[in-house]
Amino acid sequence: MNRDKNSRGALALGGVVKLILGAVLMALLLFVPAGDWAWSGGWRLLAVLFAPMLIMGVAMLAFSPELLARRLNAKESRSTQGSVVRLSGLVFVAGFVVAGLDYRFGWSEVSAVVVAIAVAIFLLSYGLYGEVMRENVWLSRTIEVSEGQSVVSSGLYGIVRHPMYFATLLMFLSMPLVLGSWWSFAVLLLYVPIIVIRTLDEERLLRKELAGYEEYCQKVRWRILPFVW
Repeated sequence: MNRDKNSRGALALGGVVKLILGAVLMALLLFVPAGDWAWSGGWRLLAVLFAPMLIMGVAMLAFSPELLARRLNAKESRSTQGSVVRLSGLVFVAGFVVAGLDYRFGWSEVSAVVVAIAVAIFLLSYGLYGEVMRENVWLSRTIEVSEGQSVVSSGLYGIVRHPMYFATLLMFLSMPLVLGSWWSFAVLLLYVPIIVIRTLDEERLLRKELAGYEEYCQKVRWRILPFVW
């Protein structure tokens, strides 16, 4: 019992530290280029991003600490995935900096309706995240096959093979419009080919190491977006 409490405590501490560091880093990337700490778009994004993240973290800690531990582990062992993570980081930094500069110099005009729709899509992506994590207890931030892992083919996984990546694309492409920046949106479009590379490399591993995945691919045709890819 004490060991379990200590383990959960360590997970909670690690999660809180990462949450705080992530929020501080994102705030700096947004508000320093913007030159205005009163920028409502920046605070709007921080709110819709980190409030649901905190709620989901608490839920995972309470009901699935093993899943939370896997989600907090971001160390990729595959070289391709390491490159994907680094490229993703560069795109995000560029996207946030451009959004701040966009606000400072008034490059974009994004209507309140578009911003509201973007916020709704962003929150929908969080809902999809939650459902994917409920359906797939093996979900990890890194590309790996765990001992005893089996193929998940029900729910969202019966529609596309990578529903988490679908939710991720919704989130990342709506994020710049939550900020009110078309230029940032253009930058974050670069994440689309990055997620394609990640998906193809992941599938090579799963086809090789996860029993039944080849048959699952024959059953569920679409990887991320139905009728497209």
